[in-house]
Amino acid sequence: MSVKPVAEGAAAAPPFAPPPDKRPPRGAARAVVAVLLIAAVAAAACASLAIGTKSVPLSDVLHAIGGGTEGDAVVIRELRMPRTFLGLLVGLALGAAGAVAQDITRNPLGDPGLIGISAGGSFAVAVGIGTFGLTSSYEYIWFAFLGGALAGLLAYAVGGTGYGGATPAKLALAGAAVTVLLDAGTNTLILLDVRTLDQYRFWAVGSLAGRDAQLGVELLPFIVLGLVLALGLSGRLNALALGDDLATSLGTKVRTTRLLGAAAVILLTGAAVAAAGPVTFVGLVVPHVIRAFTGPDARWLVPCSALGGAVLMLTADTVGRMVARPGELEAGVVTAMLGAPFLAALVKRGKLKEHTR
Repeated sequence: MSVKPVAEGAAAAPPFAPPPDKRPPRGAARAVVAVLLIAAVAAAACASLAIGTKSVPLSDVLHAIGGGTEGDAVVIRELRMPRTFLGLLVGLALGAAGAVAQDITRNPLGDPGLIGISAGGSFAVAVGIGTFGLTSSYEYIWFAFLGGALAGLLAYAVGGTGYGGATPAKLALAGAAVTVLLDAGTNTLILLDVRTLDQYRFWAVGSLAGRDAQLGVELLPFIVLGLVLALGLSGRLNALALGDDLATSLGTKVRTTRLLGAAAVILLTGAAVAAAGPVTFVGLVVPHVIRAFTGPDARWLVPCSALGGAVLMLTADTVGRMVARPGELEAGVVTAMLGAPFLAALVKRGKLKEHTR
């Protein structure tokens, strides 16, 4: 077989370079994606304010936001605005946490639950209900936040032991072990006490109903801190995706980056779980969808995933109010219904690969 020689002075094409039409969008195209996501968040928020047991015209929604007191303004401001605000925060937190978790573990199935945070929050809430007699969502938040944080730190501590420190595979295995252990503890607690089971199962399905504005205000500092940390790490996450050895040669402190990334995921997921319960699939599905439009660059992927998470969470909550009137489906149920078929499609198409560049 003859081999065509390369012309003198011409650079040989990289053996694994993607075709030109497969390269991720850059510059203006990514900016357009970000602008469209911001517009989608605004539209989803307006729909969340307008749609409920009783639908309200958009003009009345804008009137209520502007300070009006007539008609349904009180309902919008006192009930729907706090719920929409909380859904926005939860979506932002879970979307960004999923993108960071997938990058620090280089695991396409990575999501906030991968390192045990959701399981830790659930276990702590079950303990609070069964042991301390907690009865309201407002009382759950600090137990959920503390439990999620401790579980995430435990998973990182276990995954960081031994040779090589906290490698992606060890983090994933440690998180899975912590999740199984805590889930077993949670199931034991709720099966031993019927009252605990009755209260816990409503919280665990993932819902924004019945939350007040103060809950979002309490959790806002944690979510803002987590988002700032995640965005600040985005450049390092790009280096980390090249592999530990190459990232180290480029001057990136791999262990420090993973530790800070885990801290961001803990802050974001702990706050989201405390607010709405263990909502599934947002942190898993959204980064995959966004990556198709922005490419793998974490400087765009993390903020766009946060916006995409807000769109999905608000949309799921609104759809849940529409399909079961006069009752409603919890947002966690709707995200699971939307996310499970998407995950199956990803697996079928062979899109789940380790995130290296």
